Amino acid sequence: MNAAELLSQPLTLKNGAVIPNRFAKSAMSETLGTMDNRVTKELPRLYRTWAEGGVGLSITGNVMIDRRHIGEPGNVVLEDERDFSLLQEWAREGARNGCQLWMQLNHPGKQSPKMLNKAPVSPSAVPFRKELQAMFATPRALEASEIEEIIQRFATSAAIAEKAGFSGVQIHGAHGYLVSQFLSPHHNQREDEWGGSPEKRMRFVVEVYKAIRVATGQRFAVGIKLNSADFQRGGFTEEESLGVIDTLAGLGIDLVEISGGNYENPAMAKGNKASTVAREAYFLEFAEKVRKRVDVPLMVTGGFRTELGMAEALASGATDLVGLARPLAVEPDFPKRIMEGQAFTSSVRPIRTGIRMIDDMALMEVSWYTRQLGRMGKGKAPRKHDRGVLSLMEVLAVMTSRGVRTRLRAGE
Repeated sequence: MNAAELLSQPLTLKNGAVIPNRFAKSAMSETLGTMDNRVTKELPRLYRTWAEGGVGLSITGNVMIDRRHIGEPGNVVLEDERDFSLLQEWAREGARNGCQLWMQLNHPGKQSPKMLNKAPVSPSAVPFRKELQAMFATPRALEASEIEEIIQRFATSAAIAEKAGFSGVQIHGAHGYLVSQFLSPHHNQREDEWGGSPEKRMRFVVEVYKAIRVATGQRFAVGIKLNSADFQRGGFTEEESLGVIDTLAGLGIDLVEISGGNYENPAMAKGNKASTVAREAYFLEFAEKVRKRVDVPLMVTGGFRTELGMAEALASGATDLVGLARPLAVEPDFPKRIMEGQAFTSSVRPIRTGIRMIDDMALMEVSWYTRQLGRMGKGKAPRKHDRGVLSLMEVLAVMTSRGVRTRLRAGE
């Protein structure tokens, strides 16, 4: 089969759900909620754009399960049904053309900036490294009763998502957020039933998964985004990640998306190894290790730039879905074009402002693309290329405005 034929094949999950093709939009934090974390009209419009652009699976940006603990201004929080009609519209618009729309559920744990939360929580009271301590407060260790409450919050949010029409949820277990913190021996130094060994550190995510299954129907999909490793000394290792996947696969999880890194070492924004560049996928080698152990459907995200690279990843058998983020932020219709037989090379390229300190950080690599999601949410076409310093000024203006509004809302 050629690339178009390979990528156009449907994928049937264990729960019977059918993803119409192999293009999967990975979660990107849209920050299109209101300042008090409500759903907005921009979200249905944005996800309709991707559904009409040809993706088979679309996973929302991190929807938070607790209004007291969010990761960014503009996060949507799903605690109750107050925005139910807009949730239904979001689910309906994002599911056009047979697209599966899943909601990513998240709790930031310690990765909640000081301007949003001066009292973050985590498995243990382990601060960030020195360079990040000005931005993030040292967390308070969670009480056992609070852990149980958080588990139920994941289940409640999943049940509301299902009722609104979403076809699944993804547990965010990567990038240093709370689930990832529980899994990491660096962040989780507990000595009770929630820490002290890989099996006990794994208990939190297992209980979250089980609680969601109890709260939702059999045809409702449950997946996870999981780090292959933290790439941090004393952190979550590849072998531990393989153990978590073994366990969740045995429990019947529908899909595992593989990623890596955290705020202190953002591997999800990197990928410079020669093997990565050649194969266009940051975590494909780890996916091959997973494939040898379990038959759970896999999604590898990060680095794909051409239709040939995507097709080769599928043909290798290492992944079942091609996870895409930044390419879809600037060209939302390219899956449809590829399936129609067009050659494709993504316009994504490193953002350069000419200011070395800025260019060495992942700030613009996230913020500029988030701005393109906002443009699509307003019905505008995204920009394919940044405008250097002008783009930096635009991003900084938006961040400053949001920071001021957030502090005013907090009464500071």
